[in-house]
Amino acid sequence: MTSTRQPQQERSRTTRRRLIDAAVESLAERGWQGTTVSVVAERAGVSRGAAQHHFPTREDLVVAAVAYLADEQIAELRAQAAALPAGPSRALPVAEMLLNLYIGPKFRAALHLWVAASSDESLRAVLVPLQAEVGREAHRVALELLGADESQPGVRETVQATLDLARGLGLANLLADDTRRRRQITRQWAKILEPTVAETQPGS
Repeated sequence: MTSTRQPQQERSRTTRRRLIDAAVESLAERGWQGTTVSVVAERAGVSRGAAQHHFPTREDLVVAAVAYLADEQIAELRAQAAALPAGPSRALPVAEMLLNLYIGPKFRAALHLWVAASSDESLRAVLVPLQAEVGREAHRVALELLGADESQPGVRETVQATLDLARGLGLANLLADDTRRRRQITRQWAKILEPTVAETQPGS
């Protein structure tokens, strides 16, 4: 019985992941209006019925996609940060990671959802609390990567400004390659972050 159940569970996880990947790709390319359960199911190579078994509504699928995007970004940040040095020299590579956080197809997918949610009440109802949770986690990870002490005056605001700046730079990069200007801004912003960086390695 157990041996039969495990392959079924693995197939179910694989199907769910394929649907989420397809939803993210569709959102980045077609936007909210063009991303339906049928479109995602076809893109994932599964039946509509199988898709609706995992995600009965488009909103359910979107919640899973946003959570997946957030988890992927956080995992990538932590993996990149593992080899960074301690102390103020850490400020520049961390700034580069954070200010590149909202660039690429994953950010485009999220942006389509934000725009759609501004005029779609049902989407906004599920997206706003989820985005708030994602924002809090991004803030915690930024503090962790910097080794910053949020009890110190101005640290919380500086970290939040870093994430807000990252989103703004992501928007600027949507229509044209903004790499050169972003590098200049990143170097300057790293100088602002330096006083907040702990001398010891985060987690040590």
